[in-house]
Amino acid sequence: MVLVRMWIAHEAGRELMGPLPAGVEVAVLPRPDAPLPGDPAEVEFWVPPFLSSGDVVGLAERMSNLKVVQLITAGADAWVGRLREGVTLCDARGVHDSHTAEWVVTAILASLRRFDHFARAQAAHRWAYAEVTPTDELGGKRVLIVGAGSIGAAVAARLAPFEVDLAYVARTARDGVHGVDELPRLLPEADVVVLLVPLTPQTRGLVDAAFLSAMADGALLVNAARGPVADTAALTKELASGRISAALDVTDPEPLPAGHPLWDLPNVLITPHVAGSVRGLLPRAYRLVGRQLRRYTAGDPLDNQVHDGY
Repeated sequence: MVLVRMWIAHEAGRELMGPLPAGVEVAVLPRPDAPLPGDPAEVEFWVPPFLSSGDVVGLAERMSNLKVVQLITAGADAWVGRLREGVTLCDARGVHDSHTAEWVVTAILASLRRFDHFARAQAAHRWAYAEVTPTDELGGKRVLIVGAGSIGAAVAARLAPFEVDLAYVARTARDGVHGVDELPRLLPEADVVVLLVPLTPQTRGLVDAAFLSAMADGALLVNAARGPVADTAALTKELASGRISAALDVTDPEPLPAGHPLWDLPNVLITPHVAGSVRGLLPRAYRLVGRQLRRYTAGDPLDNQVHDGY
């Protein structure tokens, strides 16, 4: 007897979820535009595709029996406020800590040690020793992490061996964490500013002209959050001046158009939203999915619930 019909986004997820409760029927929908594996009106627990194209959120409107949407992304901005009452939305907090933190540390080191410049020189078969040396270094830097969640903690743990001076900012101040209202005072003191906040109405455009002008000369901005957290026009103007530099895994718009001026700035390192795209993602993500499904069928509260306040 089928008790819970569940759709997941990856065939491998069947095994990666671990043992499932009796009565759970699993089908796979890899993309919102793929042939549906059944009647969406019967789906009760849904794991949507990761960073999928198409109207994946709109498909939820056809799932009249839907009770749970379990994301395998850390960000839930595309979903908040778009599900009907009675549907529980859960994000993948904790799943992306390790690999996103790796990207942040890599981006900081690559930018400060000018690996981007040397890669371009290699492509041109040019020995570029005298062009940018001596480079900067991470040791002793003052790093401001804007977004003091689990990914922020993972970044801090990986930066600690570099003997940096760490400070944290969150929406509200707490022990050891500054409030966002303190940014005007903190930004001029930071050598590296790391963005890890979720995209919400409060964080959209947080990095505006005033934010950028408050950053210290020569500082590095690292965006591993969402593109719209930064005002692209203001960011491009400030970076074009050469006063600060940036490492961006996310942009607004995304993908970044081929003719956009950010591509050609020598003080900007851009990766195509790859911080979360690693081989270990699916095992970690579906371990969470399996735990959540077992909690749901047992009647226990779900972890990582996302609310409108986000």
